[in-house]
Amino acid sequence: MGISVQSYLLDFLVMVILEKPFIQFGTLFFFFSFPSHLLSTVYCSDSKEAKSNNLNVKGSPIQILGLGVGINYGQIANNLPSPSRVAYLLKSLNISRVKLYDADLNVLLAFSHTNVDFIIGLGNEYLPNMTDPIKARNWLQQRVQPHLPQTRITCITMGNEVFKTYDHQLWSNLLPAMQTVYNALVDLGLDKQVTVTSAHSLDILSISFPPSAGSFRQDLGEYLHGILNFHAEVKSPFLINAYPYFAYKDNPNEVPLDYVLFQSNQGTVDPITNLKYDNMLYAQVDAVYSAIKAMGHTDIEVRISETGWPSRGDDDEAGATPENAGLYNGNLLKRIEEKQSTPAKPNVPVDIYVFALFNENLKPGPASEGNYGLYYPNGTPVYNIGVQGYLPGMVYTSPSTKIGMRQSIYHLHSVDRRALVY
Repeated sequence: MGISVQSYLLDFLVMVILEKPFIQFGTLFFFFSFPSHLLSTVYCSDSKEAKSNNLNVKGSPIQILGLGVGINYGQIANNLPSPSRVAYLLKSLNISRVKLYDADLNVLLAFSHTNVDFIIGLGNEYLPNMTDPIKARNWLQQRVQPHLPQTRITCITMGNEVFKTYDHQLWSNLLPAMQTVYNALVDLGLDKQVTVTSAHSLDILSISFPPSAGSFRQDLGEYLHGILNFHAEVKSPFLINAYPYFAYKDNPNEVPLDYVLFQSNQGTVDPITNLKYDNMLYAQVDAVYSAIKAMGHTDIEVRISETGWPSRGDDDEAGATPENAGLYNGNLLKRIEEKQSTPAKPNVPVDIYVFALFNENLKPGPASEGNYGLYYPNGTPVYNIGVQGYLPGMVYTSPSTKIGMRQSIYHLHSVDRRALVY
């Protein structure tokens, strides 16, 4: 049995456990109608790696489903598990919202029929082409429409942190690209299920404290005014990538660590509104709301498309430790579980996508950039935040593994002879 065949079988077995109705390998279709608990022996192994991949951690597990939390699934790495294995991991974690930075075909196929909501992305380099209605429609017909409705694509992000590039042509292309893609969605009858937005860094703010005085940079005013009008018109959210870690790293002697880690602290009070903030993230969100209001809008929801804390960094990156990362993300999940809101928006639970699912070993920049993951690529947790998950083990090419795989498939076939249909 060759490696490629084993890979197909592994993906097949993972999809069975995910309760797929069918999967196609070439011209061979597999159908199954048996309950997934009968397949509990398929991944059984006494190998050390298989045991280490069982992500049972100490403490009470946090049930993530329905808490309003999503996960960023970055893939700038050469050692990540296959998308089918990732789909199983996320199902075991009860995570039902995923954000990509592209429209990866393999990922979208692996997550079909899984009831996971996807945000997909168009990189900054695609924005000029997306101002062309024909190219925008073609992209949607090739990269989005074929996956609907079996894969639940709910949003497309146009570019990422465009205003951080200082490329004025790119700035000018952002809104037209958003409008063109949205109009193409309307033409294809997809605008009710897929919306359009863009993710921004907090660098777009000129003032972030006090939150009630939040305002956008003057040089971005002409661009953001049209973008905000677009969001208000199509009812899509305004996305921000918010990292209290950056503020602490730049000023560790001035920014209280407990304040940025959601730990018990004295907090800070907005002198204008008298609202008290016990953490920096909520203050950042409300600063964005204030900046939007200053431009005439109170009808746009702010959502956090990225936030996280690195578990490792360079010598000059203060606070990048597993302990701090565990506190930040663990405390954040607890607050999401409680459906907390910011002081200025008490009736709007904070909507958050955590960055990131895995460490990414090919990310450029300082060491921290590749160490935001909750998990190592082999499926073991980087630190304990009280969640449980399972990443199916790898398939090896040793003779014993080949025999074991054949026995597993034979057992699968013997459970229900309708399992294999030619």
